[in-house]
Amino acid sequence: MPVGVIFALCAYAIYSCGDSIVKGLGGHLTVFEIGFFTACFSIVPAMIFKAKGERWRHTLRLHNPRLVHLRAVCGVISAILVTYAFTTIPLAEVYSLCFLAPVFVTVISVVVLKEEVSLQRWLLLMATFAGVLIVVRPGFRELHWGHLAAFGAAIASSLNTVILRLIAPREKRVSLFGVLTAYTIVINGVLMLPTFHWPTPEQLALVFTAGCTGGIGQLLFITATSRAPASQVAPAQYSQIVWAMIFGSVFYREFPDHVAIAGLCVVVLAGIANVISDDTRRRALSGFAIIRGKRPAVLAVPANDVEPVAAVAPHIAAAVSGPVDDLNIKAA
Repeated sequence: MPVGVIFALCAYAIYSCGDSIVKGLGGHLTVFEIGFFTACFSIVPAMIFKAKGERWRHTLRLHNPRLVHLRAVCGVISAILVTYAFTTIPLAEVYSLCFLAPVFVTVISVVVLKEEVSLQRWLLLMATFAGVLIVVRPGFRELHWGHLAAFGAAIASSLNTVILRLIAPREKRVSLFGVLTAYTIVINGVLMLPTFHWPTPEQLALVFTAGCTGGIGQLLFITATSRAPASQVAPAQYSQIVWAMIFGSVFYREFPDHVAIAGLCVVVLAGIANVISDDTRRRALSGFAIIRGKRPAVLAVPANDVEPVAAVAPHIAAAVSGPVDDLNIKAA
C-alpha cells in the first residue's frame, strides 16, 4: 500500500474520532457552543503548521472578497448543520448523506462552471444517490431533522467546494482559513449567547480535542497528497463509514441493519469509482474484456497517467492546504 494512502487513512481515522467526540457532546453543549470552541481550538494546529512565507496580517488581502465571504457563509452553514446532524442521528447515516456532496458539486459545476461530465460519471453519481436512499429509506422509516440537516450540509459543502475552485488559485491560504474561522467563531459566538453556560473541564478538554483533530488530520492529509496521486488518496475518505460503524456501535449503541449496510456499500463503491479517472475506468474495463477474450490486447496508454493532487479535507482546516476537490465535507 502506498505511503500516501496510509497517511490519508490515518487522517480520516482522526477526523472520525473528532466527529465521534462531537456526537458525545450533543447532549451537554449546544450546537453553537460546540462550533465556537472547536473553531477556536482549530487555530492551534493551524498556527503551528502555517505555510512558510504567509503572514496572518495578510488574511484580509483578498482578490475576490465577495466570493471569499460567500464561501465562509456556506462553510459556517455546513458546519452548523452537520454538527446538529452528528448530535441527533447515527454517525453512519450522517456520513452517507454528506457523501452526496460530490453529486451536488457535479450538478453545480455543470450549470455554473459549464464543465463537461461523462455519462459514466453521471451513472456513478446516480448510484451514490440510490445508495443513500437505501440507507435513509424515506417513506419506510421515521426521519428526523438531523437527516434534513445532513442533507443541507452536503449542499452547503458543495457550494463551498465550487467557490473554492474559483478563488483558491489567487487567494492566500491564510485568507481562506482565517476568514472562514473568523465567521465560524463570530456567528456561533453570537448564536450561543442566549443559552450559553461554561463547559466543565471535561467538556472543555473534549472540544479542545475535537478542534485539534481537524488540524492534525489536515497535516496528515497534506503529507498524503504530497506522496500519492489524488486517484489513490481520495477513496480513503470512505473509510469513515467503517469508523462510523465502529464508534457508533461501541460508544453509542448504533447498529445499522442489513439494508443500511447494503446501502453503505453502494455509496462506498460508487464513490470510489467516481474519483477514479474516466481513462482509468476505461482501461480497467478493457483489461477485463481482454481477459474474457472479447477484445484484442492492444491498449492506448496516455503519456501522463498521473492525476493532479487535490486536498480532500472534511474539516474547517481544509483551507490550510489550498484547493480542495469534489469530496470536500466538513465533519465537525
